[in-house]
Amino acid sequence: MRLDKYLKTARILKRREAAKELALQGRIWVNDRVAKPSTELKIGDTIRIRFGARLLEIRVLDIQKQVSKQNAQLLFEIIHEERIEDEQA
Repeated sequence: MRLDKYLKTARILKRREAAKELALQGRIWVNDRVAKPSTELKIGDTIRIRFGARLLEIRVLDIQKQVSKQNAQLLFEIIHEERIEDEQA
């Protein structure tokens, strides 16, 4: 599944377009490589996202085309989450 679609389906980001924008800005990494919105994900991949004053690292546990709001959290596990000082770039 594409990275942008996965982030929306898993409800990590609210809109697929937001995921696309973050990826194009170089703020999403998959397995320690800068990712494009079209990066194909596999179970076990690690995703690191920097948005706002937050750094979120997750591991893909499952990939599904549709999932209920209650089950969306079962698609991934949070490895690390931290608040960071927002740098003006």
